[in-house]
Amino acid sequence: MPPPYDVHNFLHLLGIEIDEAAEDRLVGRFTVTHALIAGTGYLWAPVVVALADALCAFGVGRHWPEGAEGFTTVESKANFLSTAREGEMVVGTSDPLHLGTTTQVWDATVTNETTGRRMAAYRCTQLMLYPRR
Repeated sequence: MPPPYDVHNFLHLLGIEIDEAAEDRLVGRFTVTHALIAGTGYLWAPVVVALADALCAFGVGRHWPEGAEGFTTVESKANFLSTAREGEMVVGTSDPLHLGTTTQVWDATVTNETTGRRMAAYRCTQLMLYPRR
């Protein structure tokens, strides 16, 4: 079984907080700080991917097939639609699209909560890993 959400130091470094309340939908948010701004003056894109990917990975942890010992990402894709500036609040949500015992497909949406604009659509496919016989 995956570790609890509170041991992910990288997310803490980025200021990302995960809300564990919902069964299938996970929610995470952060305020854009100066350290997260790229040379363009806007939020660094990898931070958006980190939020979306973490939410999807935690979702896999809630739908862990019996006998699985881990998982690995076999595909991920992000479409960026807008961005955020320093001081704005960003929120992400993830939802399962397919919950198989061999693969899981997850979608995440990242939104600039301050402006209400959708920032990114993210999809990933996870391959469940089982012990070799």
